Amino acid sequence: MTLDQLTAWMTEFRRLVTEQRDYLTELDSAIGDADHGTNMTRGMTAAMTKVDAAPSADAGEFFKIIGMTLVSSVGGASGPLYGTFFLRLGTAAGTADTLDGTALGAALRAGLEGVVARGKAQLEDKTMLDAMIPAVGAFQTALEGGADLPAAADAALAAAEQGRDATEPMLAKKGRASYLGERSIGHIDPGATSTALLFCALATALR
Repeated sequence: MTLDQLTAWMTEFRRLVTEQRDYLTELDSAIGDADHGTNMTRGMTAAMTKVDAAPSADAGEFFKIIGMTLVSSVGGASGPLYGTFFLRLGTAAGTADTLDGTALGAALRAGLEGVVARGKAQLEDKTMLDAMIPAVGAFQTALEGGADLPAAADAALAAAEQGRDATEPMLAKKGRASYLGERSIGHIDPGATSTALLFCALATALR
């Protein structure tokens, strides 16, 4: 991926969270603070405004801007978690101005590990990780099987959407939703939903 494609990825992610703002907030109103859509829209708008104002020289700098802006402008758990994801992704990408499949896979894995460390959650806790863990795994597995970047991104998207949908019957074990106990069952997790949008945006940028 070139810097232009990375920018296209984040631009599309901003568009999707803005388009789905009300839906994300509706999901969050059932098991959270009813602000996920608003927060993600505000954060990604702020992040892309900074990117547009000062184009980055490399992928690491690009994702550092995204991550730091999300941490500073998004409330609740979403800002620190998404911010950590992009900051770790940027650290892994380093000073490269293009990322091949292996490098992008390693960067996505580093971002995922950052979210795990920050949020102390795991698979089936009904969080964004239920979409992110299978998505990153599918991306790397597809590449190892000989897939090109667009095909690997499509595999990641399919896995993320399946993971998102799988959160509906789960009992929440982390975050605000966990306070609801069994009342959290029957609702799709908003963080997993926005994570699926992240991988949808990646697939779109690579097509």
